Amino acid sequence: MGNENKIWTGLKYLSLLLAVFVVLFPPYVIVVNAFKTKDEFFNKTSLQLPESFVNFGNFVEAFRQADMGTAFGNTLIIVVVTLLLNILLGSAFCYAVGRFQFRFRGLLVGLFLFATIIPQITTQVVNYKTILSLGLTNNLMGPVLLYIGADILQIYIYLQFIRNIPYELDESALLEGASLFRIYATIIFPLLAPATATIVILKTINIYNDMFVPFLYLPRAEHVVVSTSLMRFFGTNSGDWQMVSSAILIIMIPTAVMYLFLQRYIFAGVTNGAVK
Repeated sequence: MGNENKIWTGLKYLSLLLAVFVVLFPPYVIVVNAFKTKDEFFNKTSLQLPESFVNFGNFVEAFRQADMGTAFGNTLIIVVVTLLLNILLGSAFCYAVGRFQFRFRGLLVGLFLFATIIPQITTQVVNYKTILSLGLTNNLMGPVLLYIGADILQIYIYLQFIRNIPYELDESALLEGASLFRIYATIIFPLLAPATATIVILKTINIYNDMFVPFLYLPRAEHVVVSTSLMRFFGTNSGDWQMVSSAILIIMIPTAVMYLFLQRYIFAGVTNGAVK
């Protein structure tokens, strides 16, 4: 039994080391190549360390070539407008579903769940035709329209929070003459703050990292976002990987900072309400 336990423990540590290697190897390659000079990049292997980690000229040049000022501005507009509409529609929908009994109530929630099993690639032609017919291609509001759809994770998080808010609060407000809209705006929505914070973080990271939608719907140079800005370092037959590595580190900074400081809201929002 002792030998079996040692073998099992050894396998567990080996699997953990393998997992750490798989997770950390790509960032390592990006970091070491982002600080290399052009000569170092061509004369050293991609795994060798640079001579100096204070070579910030690559980052300045990458920021300029990728027009990241415009890219961050466009991304911020898309994220802010999407979050405002998404949170408003998603929380209002969950308030109606979580608080009132009506026909087809369960069907509505089931449709969101059913939509998650449909491969997104099968709906791209219809989505593109719809956005094109609305005249929203080459318009920042085109991706916004696609992003504001409430996903099943958002519905689940909001519903869990709403179901844990005592219904007596609604009854007391109704006795005082408050309308349903006022109950939602002044009682329900403020109590959904932890869930809203979680959704803001998850939705922001999802939009920030998405390349497919901006690449398809925003082909003009002035509509560049942070994800499509990386395409400017690639030609027909080659890519400037040194600049790409620097640009990736610049793009990673906002999401890394956001996750480090707000990760507790993610776990709290997802698990709150799961245990009664």
